[in-house]
Amino acid sequence: MLYIRVDMNETIATGHVMRCLSIAYAARCQGEETTFLLADSRAVGILKEWDFPYIILNTCWNEMDSELPVLKKIIFEREIECLLIDSYQVTENYLRQISDRTRTVYIDDVNSFLYPVDAIICYASYWKKFQYDMRYPGKGLLLGPAYVPLRKEFSQCSAKQIKPEVENLVLVSGGTDRYDVLNRLLGRIEKENYKQIVVICGTYYPKYEHICEKYKKYENVKIFMAVRDMKFYLDMADLIVTAGGTTLYEICAVGTPAISYSIADNQLDNAKSLHEDEIIDYAGDARWDDIVGNILSLLKLYHRNYTLREKRSFKMQALIDGEGARRIAEFLVKNKNFEE
Repeated sequence: MLYIRVDMNETIATGHVMRCLSIAYAARCQGEETTFLLADSRAVGILKEWDFPYIILNTCWNEMDSELPVLKKIIFEREIECLLIDSYQVTENYLRQISDRTRTVYIDDVNSFLYPVDAIICYASYWKKFQYDMRYPGKGLLLGPAYVPLRKEFSQCSAKQIKPEVENLVLVSGGTDRYDVLNRLLGRIEKENYKQIVVICGTYYPKYEHICEKYKKYENVKIFMAVRDMKFYLDMADLIVTAGGTTLYEICAVGTPAISYSIADNQLDNAKSLHEDEIIDYAGDARWDDIVGNILSLLKLYHRNYTLREKRSFKMQALIDGEGARRIAEFLVKNKNFEE
């Protein structure tokens, strides 16, 4: 049995839970079940949909040191051999105390401090800047985009067919769209230029009913919340505008050209790295840049530029093969001692 410590709420949104579910599902395909450890009940609905067991710690998600007594007790009672931890809220003290009681694997992409764990996963495209090999001698290291934990449907996608012009535009927000990007962008896009504009709001998006009402007169604008089959919409798109996060890697897997923007510090390196590598163009940070203006300029650039979109699509699919969750699960299941 594997165990995963992760949370989901209005601040964290769904990304962390979804990537952990991808790993858990891949482990299940290899004959290993997974139990999730949660601070509270907010991720329970998704876990039930995926049919994974869970334990609610009844603790504060952003004060993780306070949960150490209850978590240590569960580790002892359940005889937990391996714990995968996915949270930006961890402290050095937290990781050290848990690592004293079980083998630990930590998903990282910010390099906050020297993590006292047994293994580290960093699938970010900019992983080399953190010099894990030098800083963690003898530790298990799963590094680079080969380990992006995507859902099974994103594995080994067929080559994207690029159209002469962009007909279907998809707009994807973060969990809450706290900077109102969707509403502002929809208000300025030349909607008549597209056969269809699909808007996908996150689980915690507060203005869903408002924008549905505001744009209902446009027959080519379709607005959805927390869609189940994200791959279908990413596949059908000719161009995508999205906030940073795991969605960028899902888009790479399907090969649909995209424009990104950031809404938080932990998205900056990823978005900028993909931009510098000429894979996904970056429109800026929603907190202080004119990202709507920048996105509109990029939409015009991409609209009839078949060659540019074809080049981007090829590089995207060369970066991500969608097998990351399987590789992580194999590591967790077959190499619990983290030996080379």
